[in-house]
Amino acid sequence: MTHDHDLVLSPTPAQTEAALHPPPGRNGGDLVVETLAGLGATTVFGLPGQHALGMFDAVRRSDLRYIGLRVENNAAFAADAYGRITGEAAPLLLSTGPGALTSLAALQEAAAASAPVLAIGSQVPTAGLGGGRHGYLHELPDQSAAFRGVVKSVHTVRTASQIPSAIAAAWKSALTVPHGPVWVEIPQDVLLAETVLPVVTAMDATPDELPPRPELTALAAHLLSNAVRPAIIAGGGVVRSDASGKLKQLAERLQAPVVTTPGGKGAFPWTHPLSLQSWLEDRHTTDFLEDADVLLVVGSGLGELSSNYHTFKPRGRVVQIEADLGKLESNHPGLGIHADARLALQALLETVEPRADATAAERVRTVLAKVAGRIAAQELTLEQQVLTAVRRALPTDSPSFWDMTILAYWAWSAFDAKGPNHLHSAQGAGGLGYGFPAALGAAVADPTRPVLAVSGDGGALYSVAELATARQYDLDVTWLIVDDGGYGILREYMTDAFGETTATELTRPDFVALAESFGVPGIRTTPETLEADLAEALSAPGPRVVVLPAVLRMFAPTHLG
Repeated sequence: MTHDHDLVLSPTPAQTEAALHPPPGRNGGDLVVETLAGLGATTVFGLPGQHALGMFDAVRRSDLRYIGLRVENNAAFAADAYGRITGEAAPLLLSTGPGALTSLAALQEAAAASAPVLAIGSQVPTAGLGGGRHGYLHELPDQSAAFRGVVKSVHTVRTASQIPSAIAAAWKSALTVPHGPVWVEIPQDVLLAETVLPVVTAMDATPDELPPRPELTALAAHLLSNAVRPAIIAGGGVVRSDASGKLKQLAERLQAPVVTTPGGKGAFPWTHPLSLQSWLEDRHTTDFLEDADVLLVVGSGLGELSSNYHTFKPRGRVVQIEADLGKLESNHPGLGIHADARLALQALLETVEPRADATAAERVRTVLAKVAGRIAAQELTLEQQVLTAVRRALPTDSPSFWDMTILAYWAWSAFDAKGPNHLHSAQGAGGLGYGFPAALGAAVADPTRPVLAVSGDGGALYSVAELATARQYDLDVTWLIVDDGGYGILREYMTDAFGETTATELTRPDFVALAESFGVPGIRTTPETLEADLAEALSAPGPRVVVLPAVLRMFAPTHLG
């Protein structure tokens, strides 16, 4: 009796001949790039270092496109965005010790946002591992331990023959839902040592699927079909699994209003009659969702931002579809379905009964009118004017990448992304410096569309070195820097909490002159001329910087009763 798993593909005569006579002069670094190419990678990001030179030299001799940034953390942000835009694992090549550790903050963001980043770092020579010889440059007692609490999986290589399988396993891990960053490390001597192994071919690292259990979707479908006031919260999992079309079908079949989280921006059409948009930081929206008798949460763990700072207390049944097992029922009890959002929504579409509800659209309009009235009462004209100018200037299908800045906080609630996978921010881990390097990675992923980055002056100072990268590769990224003289959101937080600020005011450069010193055209704009200046910058080839001196305010806290 023959089983599928007993079948082994025999090599062809040509494959045998190639295996017996591999090209001379190859080393462990070649095995790395051959494996990446065999898995489908075309582009790698990174920064070289002493222990990683064997890997970087192999890149030179390969067909892989290399995009080098100036800071490892920024290289990881660029890889994160490349992974979000393409849905592919983005290789990130790093050196040992300081080079590796400098990427950790960006890898935390990739983990929080489920972005597939394949980080491959070097290590000290094998003689220095595991308590062996000490005193190597960049040496750490246990480098992989620094990554274990951040990334999805860690893969350690000690010999050349382990390289292809370790990278393939990491690739599969990065792309199995929930997507995420992974870490592979290879010692310097293994990368440099000549190898007689055949050229790597026929790599297979097909991600595992995560379908829902049928008894769970049957119960969920029954609850939703018989609900009186169903509602849906759509998170980043809907975007990552390319399930926005299925979400729209299900919402229309159930006549269920939909609100999107910051990570789920664009997962549901902004102007749809059932769209509650993204006003999760609003008590009117929170009240509406709490009143739902069945609340379907798709691809969200209902964390701090998505639960209006943990003030959200649902009174009805919660059905939660989530690929990250640790997030199931972690914040609210309910029917937890451990599954990929796309597969689970498909199962629900096949089993729910259509609902008629003549009041749903009117109830949505009522909530949005209350939200608009609350914002209008706060005299936030400038903030709305700036956000509207950005939306009008940005082409409909262009992606935007937002740093942790007041305008981004506004965008989470008030910006129409015009489609899934268009608006990205650092809202997962909340670190500064994300916007510009991430936008560079997106421009590498898809050079057919201009890309917008939005930063405050504080976050911009994390990323100014990458103006050199933008110029070197002539990337079509326009960087909007809202210059308010410091860490604006922290200024507000401290003033509200303590009545005065500490450490929030910054000396900063003339950003226009600084950009031009890198060969990047810059312009200083005003709220009145922002739309025209931004549109012109976005339509011009290559990188541009637009600086808006303005002090923006946040809308008042909305999680207070």
